[in-house]
Amino acid sequence: MIRPEQAFPSKSVRVGDGSRYSRVDLATTTDCGRGMSAELAELIEQGEECARLTAALFTDADRRSQITVTVLSFARVEDASRVFMMASMDPVTYQVVSLDPPPEAGMPTVPPGSAGVFRRVMTVRSVVFANGQWGDGSETGEAELTAQTEGLLRHVNETVVAYEDGEAEGSG
Repeated sequence: MIRPEQAFPSKSVRVGDGSRYSRVDLATTTDCGRGMSAELAELIEQGEECARLTAALFTDADRRSQITVTVLSFARVEDASRVFMMASMDPVTYQVVSLDPPPEAGMPTVPPGSAGVFRRVMTVRSVVFANGQWGDGSETGEAELTAQTEGLLRHVNETVVAYEDGEAEGSG
């Protein structure tokens, strides 16, 4: 299973379009149910349990966005696949929770009920979720927020795939 330092090795990240992000928090647990909706936790319990949940909170250079990227790792491919399929069909019901910024980050907590961008991808044995929101709860700038969320999701996905593939050529 991928460890936090393998999924999120850097505090500063540059994604494909050149945008920079700072990691302001990192959390990991083997009690995956604590970091997701009740519906997603119930879905996971139908198979082998999640081996590890690792989440990181990133913000953009202007410290406006708050994007939580979560890696749910499973022992069995079929469990990851089932979770990915349900989360793709109903991303609001089957979602992981976003991290709140720690006090030392000096960032606001996103107001409850704020609009957000929810994306996910599947690697071999993990499902990678990305939840993007503006720190002030703003509902404008959706295209920019989507681009930031998807950029970080791609970056973490590539990191996880590289780890899962080991020395294998190509990326599934």
